[in-house]
Amino acid sequence: MLNNDVYRRISELREKMSKSQKKIASYLVQHPDTAPFLTASKLAKQATVGEATVIRFAVFLGYQGYPDMQRHLQEALQQKMTSAEVFARTTDRDEQPAHAIEEILTDDITNLRATLQQIEPEEFERAVERMMGAKRIYVVAYRSAASLGQFLTFYLDLVLQNTELVEQADGVSEHLLDITEDDLVIGFGFARYTKRTVEVLKYVKQRGANTIVITDHALSPLVPYGDHVLLAATEINSFIDSFAAPHSIASALITAVTRSEHKKVQLRLQQLEELWVSFDVFYE
Repeated sequence: MLNNDVYRRISELREKMSKSQKKIASYLVQHPDTAPFLTASKLAKQATVGEATVIRFAVFLGYQGYPDMQRHLQEALQQKMTSAEVFARTTDRDEQPAHAIEEILTDDITNLRATLQQIEPEEFERAVERMMGAKRIYVVAYRSAASLGQFLTFYLDLVLQNTELVEQADGVSEHLLDITEDDLVIGFGFARYTKRTVEVLKYVKQRGANTIVITDHALSPLVPYGDHVLLAATEINSFIDSFAAPHSIASALITAVTRSEHKKVQLRLQQLEELWVSFDVFYE
């Protein structure tokens, strides 16, 4: 379904819409360049309806939820837009800086709820099982996503001792030279997607390695290379992505893996605690 199909559906279903739904439809039609970048809460405010009404409107049009409809609205535009252009479209000069904290945290809550709804528990469990069975785990995360990769790698390697972060493009060949089908690659990628992330995932799949992809939409170019795909909503009314949801997915993966390896992890943490005390690591 492409961008123009959203408006076609709006036209076809307009007679069946409630008064509030027609308000949303009118706003989308009248603001085709800016509306696709509004979060559900922001669109609700602009259309003077409730946020729940916006979410139900997306389902009414046949989408899985608001993030799904929003992605299709954005698709044709965002592929061609730079960060500066997105910033210009999502920033209102009249808004006060003090409003940002409430707005962005509210958007993060919306993203977390949307992510919880769209992740299949069975797929998450299969991803955890794949992590537990891997000989080596490589985490691929470039640019802003590197912060997510560092977090996941730090804790996995702390307890499993088999995880390595690939964050420098120039070092990919050295990191993945000996990768085998017993290894696992976890790739992070969000719009705008980096070519190197896609290339690395394509390469490791050709080598027979297993893969987990954490990305923002089913249309992400990373999805075809993921044995397991975990989707996280990342949209906020800004030129940056919200990483609240993908960060929570990383936290959930760490927690699930360590719980599954309870005895091994407990022993490992006890040993580390003794080492930390010996080296006086933490402030007391």
